[in-house]
Amino acid sequence: MPRYADTERQSLADLLLALGPDAPTIIPEWAARDLAAHLVVRERRPDAAAGLLLPPLREHGARVQATVAAKPYPALVELVRRPPRWNPMTLPPVNELANLTEFFVHHEDVRRARPDWQPRELPAGQRAALWKRIPTMARMALRRFPAALLIQAPDHGETTAGAGGEQVRMVGSPGELIMFLFGRQRVARVQLVGPAALTDRLRTAKLGI
Repeated sequence: MPRYADTERQSLADLLLALGPDAPTIIPEWAARDLAAHLVVRERRPDAAAGLLLPPLREHGARVQATVAAKPYPALVELVRRPPRWNPMTLPPVNELANLTEFFVHHEDVRRARPDWQPRELPAGQRAALWKRIPTMARMALRRFPAALLIQAPDHGETTAGAGGEQVRMVGSPGELIMFLFGRQRVARVQLVGPAALTDRLRTAKLGI
């Protein structure tokens, strides 16, 4: 069975090494070093990773991430490449569910910061695996958006989200839809059809899980 999360992890680690610690990402405040530190903290420091969701722990999380980011860069990338064995997210039954979207998005965060980037041709199996995550992601990311959203990926299916009202249709490949729903609207190549006020608002809304 293909392990697309592992493929994305290794490809991201290769790219981080090739571009160097100061390479930009599409996240304005993060260079490559900061993105790598985020991934290491996520897998190895759950006390600090919780700061992403819990405001009282945010300052602690930022301090830990800064400490991790100060590690020698090759060693930092090696920690991204080789996850800890004790983390349940890296166990085979959980790995694809927990890590595929995370590593796909962050791989694209680095790729799409380069001026010559183009969307990748993903394997059919990986496109299908990403599509399976979209209904849940869409319901979470768009649950309060004031429209009835119809989300379509040709050859994969469609799903709905939003709080109801006028309809907006979003069309794209699974990878592009994932990027959009993860808050990367600026670099996601999707088509939006609907009232201009709603599509404009959707392109700038704060999305993500």
